[in-house]
Amino acid sequence: MRRVTRSNSVLCNKDDMTLVSNDPSWWPIINANLIGSYFSVAASVGLMYDWGLTFGQEVELIWRQRWSLMTILYLTARYAGIGYAMINMLINVPTIPTTDAVSTIMYDTGNWTGEVVDVILGAIMITRLHAMYQRSRKVLIFLVVIFLAIRMANTVMIAIKTMQISGEEAVLSGTYQCMIGYAGDVRLLDSMTWILATVWEVLALCLAGWIAVKHFRELRQHSTSGIIGDCFMALMKTHVSYFASFVAVSAFEMSYLSPTLSADMYSLDVQVCIGLSNMFQLVQLFVLGPRLILSIQEYHAKLVANSDTATAMTSIAFQEHVHVSTSSSV
Repeated sequence: MRRVTRSNSVLCNKDDMTLVSNDPSWWPIINANLIGSYFSVAASVGLMYDWGLTFGQEVELIWRQRWSLMTILYLTARYAGIGYAMINMLINVPTIPTTDAVSTIMYDTGNWTGEVVDVILGAIMITRLHAMYQRSRKVLIFLVVIFLAIRMANTVMIAIKTMQISGEEAVLSGTYQCMIGYAGDVRLLDSMTWILATVWEVLALCLAGWIAVKHFRELRQHSTSGIIGDCFMALMKTHVSYFASFVAVSAFEMSYLSPTLSADMYSLDVQVCIGLSNMFQLVQLFVLGPRLILSIQEYHAKLVANSDTATAMTSIAFQEHVHVSTSSSV
């Protein structure tokens, strides 16, 4: 589903020699890649800034706590993002030279890194929903079956893209370009993966929203709120933010299918659209994704510090299964 920022590409052969040209006909591609590099650098800097901003929380709430599967998933998603951002910059910044072989390897690595992080975030989402539905086995089986079906389909499509990809090093008017090309219809594969991803995200949001509304109504009828209501509120805040970012990325991705935009892939409008899409993508995968865990860890820490009722929670911070032990469990 995910991919590294697209260099505006031409079909190329891995065995070709480095293309060197000062022909003005290449200027639209040079300008397009230059615009893309601005967004790549901005997204990477923003990601590093967020990491620095939350590193203190991470040390306190993740590194110093008892390690579990969710700890490993958090660290993998968080630090894979830094590598992903670096690859993005190496591919897209025109002042950094790379060979055709290295460009292809980095492009494939970026695509598969995004896919792995998608799987990690899916596992986190399934864990959250399983807990919200009081550890229902039927809900767990349903979510796992749907998620695996979508992931397997996406994996096959990414494998097809990987086999069709080719890369070429080019020096155009003194700038280094990573020219990525495909032998098949990559737009069709991209649109299919995003449609499947949208199905999963909408399903997850609907399930989370339905159970949250149900619990809020029950609590209101009994004139109580307490830990359960606060916990659901914390879960829904991060979920809605994550979903909003996904919607933004999906909107940009689907816009590529528009005949108006696809008519001139090197226009300023298209490049801004691609740049914004990749910025939101980085935010969703490597900022809001890890915060699905970090925010709950922070909520749990505040409960422990400020409330005696925190003892009623059995590791809401995902140290076990994001579970609250009260008269009803989350």
